[in-house]
Amino acid sequence: MDAVGGKEQSNHKPERFQASERVVLMVLAAVQFTSIVDFMVVMPLGPQLMRSLKITPGQFGLIVSSYTFAAGAAGLIAAPLIDRFSRRTAFLTLFAGFLVGTFWCGFAPNYPTLVAARIATGMFGGILGGMAMAIIGDVFPEERRGRATGALMSAFALASVAGVPFGLHLGVQWGWHAPFLALVVLGCPVLVVAAVALPPLRSHLTAPKRHPLHMLAETFSHPNHLRAFALVVSLMMGGFAVIPYISAYLVANVRMPEAHLVYMYMVAGAVTLFTAPLIGRLADRYGKLRVYRVVAPFSALFLLSVTVLPPVPTAVAVSVVAALMVSNAGRMVAAMSMVTSSVLPARRGGFMSANSSVQHMASGIGSFLGGHLIGETADGRISNFETVGVIAALITLSSLWLAGRLRTAEADVEATPMASLAAAAEASCDVGEPLAGPESF
Repeated sequence: MDAVGGKEQSNHKPERFQASERVVLMVLAAVQFTSIVDFMVVMPLGPQLMRSLKITPGQFGLIVSSYTFAAGAAGLIAAPLIDRFSRRTAFLTLFAGFLVGTFWCGFAPNYPTLVAARIATGMFGGILGGMAMAIIGDVFPEERRGRATGALMSAFALASVAGVPFGLHLGVQWGWHAPFLALVVLGCPVLVVAAVALPPLRSHLTAPKRHPLHMLAETFSHPNHLRAFALVVSLMMGGFAVIPYISAYLVANVRMPEAHLVYMYMVAGAVTLFTAPLIGRLADRYGKLRVYRVVAPFSALFLLSVTVLPPVPTAVAVSVVAALMVSNAGRMVAAMSMVTSSVLPARRGGFMSANSSVQHMASGIGSFLGGHLIGETADGRISNFETVGVIAALITLSSLWLAGRLRTAEADVEATPMASLAAAAEASCDVGEPLAGPESF
């Protein structure tokens, strides 16, 4: 028996995805790509938006943060309700609402309308990621869940290497409305394919229905859920205290030409595109917790490294940032696989919606913390970034202990002597293989 993995590790190759599983993965990845590009492309469009709409940097910041705040609020509202619907129905409704919001962004004539459109888009798009992870948990058994999560995370890398640069190109050529309208054109066929290809996934509907407020309270009071949320908070705060300010630091302190920033996105995205699925396969074979304990310290190291970079050639700076992005994506693959497995299937949709809310709130807190500590010198250089790097690295290292405390849902039920029969029945609905022990990942 493996002390970490909770089960004997075999030497044979992991079982391949089934054809139906590949289709589900492709649909989920396409939706993730669309939603991630929608969220990310706003940031490089900032100068054009400020010029076209005649707004201040602070007002532009509201355009970005309104999506995040709306996503966080919507996740809390959806958490006690979303498990009352089939996964396919919920996912298609959220994606359709996201496309409507994006369409609204594409035709927004002024600043107030654009902010309202970003709020509407965030209310739907912010929950899509959590619902995608809930579907991963329902469709893929534990022994293939890491690879499935890694494949889904590749959508983020593809968005960085292709989606954002192409969206920025459209914005430069045709105006800032063009990227949003292009995403709607891309997303409509994906919506049709998703309606046909996704299975209904109704097994969680057999669980007894409780009052939504009771379910929400239960989601945020269950000890194993709180351990999962704590792990997610450490991940998001550690990353977002640093990542939003990397571009400004590279230009101001490392003296990287602003035109070279696109290379950073492309190289980091391209490398992550290949490494995220690889780390997912390693997590399935050797255990999610074991892989997390290997990758997370590297993430802490590179969070610190990127904040103390002196003036170096562009290739060196891009390499350090790419290493950070690879390690960040790797830890997210292993961690989200564990988080998905930590909740019973009947509660997974609501839990993942709440988790999306926690993710967005924690990322906002991390960004605020970093922005509050960072200063600017008289010559325009970024100051105190190394302090932010130290804090981010320490938060990331603390996640190693938090990850070790997390259990699979089945192991948590077994470890609770007074666990109810209803909870045990919910656990039996999972397609994943039951694992024993508190460190069963």
